Formats: sequence, structure tokens, C-alpha cells
Amino acid sequence: MTKADLLITQIEDLSKKLDQSRNMIREVFIGQDRVVDLVLITLLCGGHGVLVGLPGLGKTRLVEALSTVMGLHGNRVQFTPDLMPTDILGSEVLETGSDGGRSFRFVKGPVFCELLMADEINRASPRTQSALLQAMQEKFVTVAGKNRPLGTPFHVLATQNPIEQEGTYPLPEAQLDRFLLEIQVPYPDRATEREILLATTGNKVAALSAVFNPGQLLAAQTLIRRMPVGDAVVELILDLVRAFRPDDSSATSVVRDNMRWGPGPRAAQALMLAVRAQALLRGAFAPSAVDVAELAPAVLNHRMALGFGARARGMTQLELISEVTEMIVCEKVGA
Repeated sequence: MTKADLLITQIEDLSKKLDQSRNMIREVFIGQDRVVDLVLITLLCGGHGVLVGLPGLGKTRLVEALSTVMGLHGNRVQFTPDLMPTDILGSEVLETGSDGGRSFRFVKGPVFCELLMADEINRASPRTQSALLQAMQEKFVTVAGKNRPLGTPFHVLATQNPIEQEGTYPLPEAQLDRFLLEIQVPYPDRATEREILLATTGNKVAALSAVFNPGQLLAAQTLIRRMPVGDAVVELILDLVRAFRPDDSSATSVVRDNMRWGPGPRAAQALMLAVRAQALLRGAFAPSAVDVAELAPAVLNHRMALGFGARARGMTQLELISEVTEMIVCEKVGA
């Protein structure tokens, strides 16, 4: 078997396991298929995600189901203004032994896991936020002068309430950039809400079981990076990301007139990985321009900022992303 044939076989096998995982999670997180796909894409790319949605939309339920199906050891932290870095990272405690001797013992915090849910991350102080976000980037924490590695794999799924902003500490742009995707969790439609009512107020409980384990997830993340990406898709990613920088020569007038600053190279890296994962989820062997267009909002929205004038006129970033992405994709595909 050639390397190409082996890669195709591995992609097909992984795609089947992902379909099984997706179907199982959808039995618990009903009607939000796109949200489920975006969360799976985040894990397949080895990244972190921030889920933006109002309370009661099932974000915690989704993360718990994901932890079970992917076979990951998960922890949950409810962020509050009085939460300290040691409450997340852990600390050293002084113990007295049976012989009367004293020594320090490190007590691990909840960050020592494989999937951490950071609930309402913007309610913690900047000091606590930075402690967690350093762990996300470096994959280890430093306590009492010692570097302590985190779980492998290690993922953070944070949540934010887009409406309630009193008593919050919004994440700085540089820290938001560390999240691979921003995942919008909308209200369910009427038919979906009816299905949720019937499924969650009866005796029947959806049965979840592990489809993956940590080693298999790491192997899937390696396979994602081996998937081929055509030159046309690579150029489209570059064109798209650079088009949202107002000082770039390729930026359109709508971007120059309405944006303060745009995404950096990490956005292109995130999009390059995410389109491969999305192609895998739909059973393809390589991503297409459609994958780029569909993932652009989740990759770009938290990596750019509108100017004051645009916000005063009621423009939203998602509207701008949709307009510019459609224009660039149409030009590129038409060319």
C-alpha cells in the first residue's frame, strides 16, 4: 500500500468514527448541528474554543457530552471575580509527616485535565484570566518555580454571555487570539425547542459512551496536519485574511472605511487547520473554497474590531465578514 493509499484509508476510518461521535453528541445537544461540528473541529485541530451564547442554551451539557464521547478527563470551573490563579492552577501546601518533618506537596488545580470548561471566563479578574490563557498557550504551568506539564491532549472550551456585561473583565485582544474558533450558540428554532422539551422532561436518558480515547484524538490531530490543501485554497485563505486588514493594499473600501484593525497570521493558521477538519467531517479528502467561506466567521470574528463610526451605524462584524467573504470567494472561484 502506498503512502497516499494509507492516508486515504486513515481518513476514511477517522471520518466513520467522527460520524459516530457526532450522532451521539447530537442526541444530547439537540438541533445545534453546526455548533457540534465547530466544537469537534476545535478539538481535531488541537485548539481551544470560546462559546458565545445566553445562559440555558446547553453549553455545559455540550461540553460534558463531548468529554464523554471523546474519552477525555474533563473539569469545569465557574469563573467569578474572586477566583484566584491558584484556584485554577493549584498550589503547594505544607505537610507534617509522621516523623515530625515538614515538606511541601503540590496539590493540582482543575487545569490539570484534558478538557477544561471555563464557564463565563470574562467574569474572572485579568490576573486569573492570564494564568489560564498562559496555560493554554504553553501547555504547562509554573508554580513555586517548577514547570508542571498539563494533560495531553489539553483543550479549553470557554463560555461567554454576550448580553450580561456588568461585573465582567473582557478578554484582551491578544488573549482572544489564542482561541482557535469563536462559536456562536443561537436560540433553537421552534421545532428544535419542541424536540428538546420532549427529550429532557421524560424518563429516557441518552446513553453516551467513549468513541475516542486521548491517544486516538492525538493521532487524529496529527492526521489533520497531513491532509493535503490545494494551492487555490491556500491562496484563498491568504486573500481572505489579508483583505480584513484596513492598512493592506488588498483591503476593499468597505474594510478601510469601517475597521480599526484586522486579524494577524494566527487567523490564517487557524483557518488552514480548521478547513481540513471540516473537510474530514463531511467525508472529503481535501478542503474546498466552501469550507473556507463557512469557517471564516468563527475564525475571524474575535480577531478584528470595527471602528466607532461602523458601530454607531449599527454594523456588526459578522455582517462585514459575510459580505467581504462572499465577494472574495466569488472572485476567486470565478477566476
